[in-house]
Amino acid sequence: MSSGNYDLVLLGLTCAAVAWYLTLLALGLLGCSSARRRYRLRPRSPLATSVTAPGVSILRPLKGLDTNLYENLESTFQQEYPNFEIIFSVADANDQALHIVHGLISKYPHIRAKIIIGEEVVGVNPKVNNLIRSYRQASNDILWVLDSNVLVQPGTLARSVDALESPAPGSSVSRPRIAVVHHVPFAFSTEARLGSRMEEAFLNTNHAKMYIAINTVAIESCVVGKSNLYRRSDVERVTGTLKRPSADAPAFDTQLVRGLPAFGRFLAEDNMIASALWHELGLRHELSCDVARNVVGNMTLADYIWRRVRWIRVRKHMVLVATLLEPFTEAVVLSIFACLSIKYLFGVPHFITIPLHYAVWLYIDLDVYASLAGHPLPPAIRWQFLFAWAARELLALPIFLFAICGNEVAWRGNRYQVLRNGEVKRATPSQSIWMGWFARRKVDDYYYETMPH
Repeated sequence: MSSGNYDLVLLGLTCAAVAWYLTLLALGLLGCSSARRRYRLRPRSPLATSVTAPGVSILRPLKGLDTNLYENLESTFQQEYPNFEIIFSVADANDQALHIVHGLISKYPHIRAKIIIGEEVVGVNPKVNNLIRSYRQASNDILWVLDSNVLVQPGTLARSVDALESPAPGSSVSRPRIAVVHHVPFAFSTEARLGSRMEEAFLNTNHAKMYIAINTVAIESCVVGKSNLYRRSDVERVTGTLKRPSADAPAFDTQLVRGLPAFGRFLAEDNMIASALWHELGLRHELSCDVARNVVGNMTLADYIWRRVRWIRVRKHMVLVATLLEPFTEAVVLSIFACLSIKYLFGVPHFITIPLHYAVWLYIDLDVYASLAGHPLPPAIRWQFLFAWAARELLALPIFLFAICGNEVAWRGNRYQVLRNGEVKRATPSQSIWMGWFARRKVDDYYYETMPH
């Protein structure tokens, strides 16, 4: 290649890097500004005292004693909403969570609440198996599925139903109605372990920023689990194929499993339900102005790493292109792009570009944190949080490179093989020393387990 052609190629690559950097910066700023608009003011819904509020069934699947479990479950009883029931489900009659549930039902006798014991196996996903009977026995069409490690504010249900029932924006423009209302996770750590702090830093900054930005653009389904509101009548129409029925297809193909049982074959069932409603029915999602507060328990650094590995491997089979682009959205890789490009184009030295880049990225992330939390980063955890933020950024690329090479994941002591479209099957005994070691550990029993985005 001649020097002239080489210079043109180098210039083209540099311009592409600058364009990519500016695109990610714009997404970050979009997430930041959207978080300010959406989360810094949470008005009380008129449904909180309405006599015509639609009925809602709150489904809370339980397994063991999650961190902060009593407060998490109690927050459900304290919802400012006139028409709801709570259904707790456990697979085992000896589950330790039952003692807490019985105590809360006794404490709030005016709230309609019941317990369903025993699972119905419809797939490999234990959460879906645990939920099936509650899903079928719920008295109302609107379901609010809440993970056991989620704590919500008293006005969350009313504002969520407001969003679900709200007409499409623009009175003269016909838009699909809303099928799913979801809540961005907001983590807070009760432990000073590095893994706990890193998970807290990840979910409350980078993850939240991109999650809010993507849902603001709303060109594709992007929903994590934890706290989702939808109609059972809509879920009963989808199959998990993510394919819109053709015009000449039968109105109801009896060969296909529909409803919640259809999602027992996926590990990320919540994400797939939302995607099915989006793609198969052409319906929209709405991000609520409330957050799903998660207490992160005693998570070690190894726990954090393996959790990231697990969901990278799941996403790889669900959204391959987006997953492969993921490393190029992280602050460290973007700082390299910025340094090399600006040095080549303008001769600006690295010692100026690098601090400026990280200052801007950190400012955006901390502003997102403040919007979700309702207050700036507390001084008491400032340095721990900033250290965890930096550690997460530095480890993001190595974790990704390790995760992208495998297909086996461990979840609650079981090993699964991830198949196409995020489906899973039980894995045969692994020859991998790492996976064998990890599967023997009691992981995920003390912190939440859902699909990150």
